Amino acid sequence: MIRLETERTIIREPSINDLELHHRLFSDDKVMYYLQDIKTKSIEESRENLLASIEDIDSEDRKLYFFKIVEKNSFEHIGDIGYTVTHFTPIGKFVHLGYFIHEKFWSKGYVSEAVRELIRFAFEENDVYRISTGCLSENIGSEKVMQKCGFIKEAEHKNVQWHDGKAKTRVEYRLLKSE
Repeated sequence: MIRLETERTIIREPSINDLELHHRLFSDDKVMYYLQDIKTKSIEESRENLLASIEDIDSEDRKLYFFKIVEKNSFEHIGDIGYTVTHFTPIGKFVHLGYFIHEKFWSKGYVSEAVRELIRFAFEENDVYRISTGCLSENIGSEKVMQKCGFIKEAEHKNVQWHDGKAKTRVEYRLLKSE
């Protein structure tokens, strides 16, 4: 079992006991505004989503490294963070990172703290070579996290994603193990 810690958080693998927490986060309209493709509408959808990541934990070619972020003192669920392996290569894994947290924890540095620790884990303990991430350019908070954590901007795709009835611009960032 993977369990990471930062100054204020515990980053841990999910269990089926997290279903209620998982559903509360994944079905929240405000939290999932930029993540409509993974937003869940029912407890059943949330259960399927959670089980997929739990079942992958013991897989020989594990692709889903999803974690719950918990506040160390209160044990309150802050949100989720993780990455998906997109390629297994001889030089290491290529992964795509994502994160989202409950609104009450926005702009308090929890995500940057968790991202830094996940980067450390990925490069030092999990044979990751390249981490990519991105967001819609209007999601300023998310882009600030990427910048604070040392990610390098690779692209800005104008009007590439249909979201909320409009074509929107997406930014893409990367971090290589050597960087």
